[in-house]
Parts: sequence; structure tokens; C-alpha cells
Amino acid sequence: MLHRAPVRVPAGHGHPVHPGYDGVRAQPKVALKQLPDRSSWTLGHGDRQVRVGPVAFWIIVGSLVVMAGWSAVTATYFAFRDDVLTRILSRQAQMQFAYEDRIADLRGQVDRLASRQLLDQEQFESKLDQIARRQAMLEGRSTTLPGLADPTPTGSIKGGSRGAPAGGTPKPSPINDTVAPSTPADRDARMGPASIMKFAGLNTATGIESALAKLEESLDRYEIRQSKNLNALEESYDAKARKLRSVLVELGMDVSKIAPAPAPQRATGGPFVLASANSVSSFDKQAFRIKQARGSVDRLTKALTTVPIRKPMSGELDYTSSFGMRRDPFVRSFAMHTGLDFRADTGEPVRATAAGSVAHAGWNGGYGKMVEIDHGNGFTTRYAHLSAIDVEVGQSVRIGQVVGKVGSTGRSTGPHLHYETRVDGDPVDPQKFLRAGVRLNGAF
Repeated sequence: MLHRAPVRVPAGHGHPVHPGYDGVRAQPKVALKQLPDRSSWTLGHGDRQVRVGPVAFWIIVGSLVVMAGWSAVTATYFAFRDDVLTRILSRQAQMQFAYEDRIADLRGQVDRLASRQLLDQEQFESKLDQIARRQAMLEGRSTTLPGLADPTPTGSIKGGSRGAPAGGTPKPSPINDTVAPSTPADRDARMGPASIMKFAGLNTATGIESALAKLEESLDRYEIRQSKNLNALEESYDAKARKLRSVLVELGMDVSKIAPAPAPQRATGGPFVLASANSVSSFDKQAFRIKQARGSVDRLTKALTTVPIRKPMSGELDYTSSFGMRRDPFVRSFAMHTGLDFRADTGEPVRATAAGSVAHAGWNGGYGKMVEIDHGNGFTTRYAHLSAIDVEVGQSVRIGQVVGKVGSTGRSTGPHLHYETRVDGDPVDPQKFLRAGVRLNGAF
């Protein structure tokens, strides 16, 4: 409740009492004291007092405390505002610099990754280009290998069975039927650069490296096979050349006089550029050696076509009389037999044992109907006791060509073939030549 009561200042407190002062201050202070009941508070101003309850009192006190705190904070803010702003800005600047450094670091990492990818791509393209060039080189070599192989079938004449038709044409080649097979291109080596990823089945860097490794392994295997084929060809030609030379020398032929065939005249030319040792690969050197060896084999083989090393009749031969001394079937005394006698039926074809030209075709005393062929290099052959002659004098004959039919003309006791081999006009044992033909046939 509100009540009015004078406020007296106790002695010894407040201002001193002057004379004429009636006990009431001119400017009385507001005093707050607790009433005796302690359930309310009295707010006094002069002679006026206001009694407030505890709730209102604490509201007033709290408001005063809040206002005082806010005033203190505001005063502190204005007093230290510049320092706070400076620190905030400095912190923001540090954070900004940190973010910029981080961004620059990330950009550097991105640039390094991009550079690494670009470098890896360049290395991949370079390696791929090398593999492509190597593949093209190997494919070019694969087209060279068939040209180095021997396309000429070789071997002794292999006719049909005894009594085969006269029109049958035997193979006109001097040695065996073996032909070096051409080298097919490797399936892996034909893989182009565009199919590398498909070949690997991967899209990562590991997949690219795996694809390149697989392709290089394939090219290595193919190059090894090419090298083996080259070595086999070179060894084959060298062996053939040695064998042919030994046979020709054994038969009395001077192989040093066998000159290479003249090269055909073609429109060629150009400046002479000396090849350096580094510019010629081992493959080219070996291919050149193989070509030289093949040329030597070709010359010896061509010379061998004029050497009578083949059988005069097809099938198995049945000897009835050998070369050398024997008892003559008519006078029963020893005489020189200058050839070989082969049992055969009348009419069986007789074939030329080497290429040449017909020197004689007709009756020749005890030989009866006879064909003599001049093969050159001093070699001649005779086919006697024929029942028919199928060639003429001066006619060129090839290997295996039918020159007549078996008969029993002249000094003969029955149908058979008398076959002679002569060197410079002197008769020699034909078996020497026939055995050489068997050796060549078995060796090649």
C-alpha cells in the first residue's frame, strides 16, 4: 500500500543540519527501506512513498541490471570496436588466404595430373607408333619370305605304273617335290593400333599397358618365327647347293664353269647412294644371302637338267644286264657291255633322262632302232632296240619326254631297253648317274 510519512534523517547521517532548517531537506533523496512486514517494499521520494511487491521489485532490479549490462557492453564495443573489427578482418583475411592457398595447391595438383596424363598419352602414342612401325616392318617381311622360298618342285621323274599311256607327262623337274612353304602372316601381328583396346578389354592405364605388352609379345613371337624361317631357308639352300655341287663334281662336271644366268634387261637407274652399315638390318642381310644361295641353287639345278640322272622308264626298273664285262648272248664269249638292259614289254614308253637335242633317230647296226640325245657339257644318252621312234634329229626334248617305244630290234634276244650314258663319247656306267639321282631325290 502507499502511505505518506515524513522521512527523518538520523543523527550523524546525511547532510549537517543548519540553523533554520525545519527538518526537511530541500532536495530530499529517494530512500528505499523494507517495511516491517518484509512482504513488500516501500519506495519513497520526499514525503511520498510507494510500496511495491516483491515481483515488481525484482522486475525493476532485473531491468536495471540488464540496462546496466547493455550499457557496459555498448560502451565496451564502442571503446574496442576498431580492435575487434581489425581482428575479425584479419581472421577473415587469413581464412581467405588459406582458401586461396588451398585452391592454388589443388590447381597445381590438377595441372600436374593433366601434365602427367598428357605425358602418358604422348608416351603411349609414341610407343603405339613404334609398335605400328614394327608391325608394318614385320608384315613387309612376311611378303618377302614367300619370294625367298623355292617355288620349283624338285625330284626324279615319277611316272605312273608300268605300261602307263604314252601321253602321260612326268614332272620336268630335276630334284624332289619339296617346296619351302610360304610364311603366313601372324594373326596377332595383323592387329592394328585401333584394335589395341579391344584386344586388351580394358579402358584404364593398366589396360593400355597390358594391351601394349600383349601386342609386343605377339610381335616378338612373330619375329622369332620369321627368323627361324629365314634360318631354315638359308640352311636349306646351302645344303642343296653343297649337294648339287658334290653330285655334279662326282659326275665329272666342272661347276666353276656354271655361270649365273644374265639378268633381263629392264628400264632401271637412279643415283648411287652407298648404304651405311646401320641402315641395313640383319633381316635384309640374311635375305640377301638367301637370294644369293637361291641363285646358286637355281644355276646348279638348271645345269642338272642336262645331266642324265633320271630313269628312262616309269616305275620300278628290272635289270637284265649290267654295265661292264659279260658273256655275249650270241657268241657266248666275254664282251664289253656299254650300257644297262631293262626288261620291259613291247610298246612301253621310253623317256629322255635329261633335256637336250636329238643327235640321232633311226637304225644303227646292232642297236637296231636307236635315239641318241646330246645333253651338252659332253653328256649323251642312247636308247636302243626300240620298236618305234617318236622324235626327229635336231628336235629339242625336255626331261621325261617320250622318245620311243620298247622293242627288240637289232642285236637283241627279246623286248627290252638298252640304255647308255656317255661322257665325251666314252661309255660310262649309267648306274653312277641313276644313283646320283636317287641321292638327290632322297636328300631334297
